[in-house]
Amino acid sequence: MCNEWIGVDLDGTLALYDGWHDEYHIGEPIPLMLERVKKWIAKGIEVKIFTARVSSKNSNKEAACFVIRKWCEKHIGVPLDVTAEKDFFMMELWDDRCISVETNSGLIKSADCLENEVDY
Repeated sequence: MCNEWIGVDLDGTLALYDGWHDEYHIGEPIPLMLERVKKWIAKGIEVKIFTARVSSKNSNKEAACFVIRKWCEKHIGVPLDVTAEKDFFMMELWDDRCISVETNSGLIKSADCLENEVDY
């Protein structure tokens, strides 16, 4: 049994994000990402929603998880697992805030990011 999975951020990656409303509001699906997720699932790849909405800092994370799973069932056809934690089985993370770094080097993978690199 394969435990590997792909993490997909919800707000701004899989669902349109126009600012925070509350745990119960999720935007409409982003078509390109929605189709990508459906193709992965059809190929037997496990996909999980990876979102801060269910982080340990959210006292209402059970409600948020329920709403996200219902959104997934409506738009994807299946209620996906929802997490805010990485583990050793996560193969990839698709997120609108990520910057990809080359393993063991600290080098940024995407040339697009180089011109926007900020020294915090």
